[in-house]
Amino acid sequence: MTNLKSGFLAGFAATLVLSVLMVLKGMMGVMPELDVAAMLGKMMGASTAIGWVAHFALGTLIWGGAFAVFYNAIPGGSAVVKGVVFGIAAWAGMMVFVMPMAGAGLFGMGFGMMAPVMTLVLHIIFGVVLGKVYQASIAKA
Repeated sequence: MTNLKSGFLAGFAATLVLSVLMVLKGMMGVMPELDVAAMLGKMMGASTAIGWVAHFALGTLIWGGAFAVFYNAIPGGSAVVKGVVFGIAAWAGMMVFVMPMAGAGLFGMGFGMMAPVMTLVLHIIFGVVLGKVYQASIAKA
């Protein structure tokens, strides 16, 4: 049975953690040009604030919902492993589709080698949080 509510909750929590890490990265001066919210806003012809709304909507509704829907089909023995696998798949989609559409090139190589490495690490963390929160949520249901 699909538990969309748990997926949305897990997606929101994982997106929140990812977003905090993205902001901290920028505040530390680490690749400030890699600003996903600004990139999303620009792709939509809108502001960075709208980019943040889109970022949270995608992470919560699309990725969180998809995780719940496809949970049983995702490889892995635990929710956390499934989350990491899912996070890596989301990262790959971002690298192959979103980055080129944003003008950053395939795998974001327009920003250099650190872009795909850093975003992979962030998406692995996203996946860990996604899996942990989803597991905790379905256990309470």
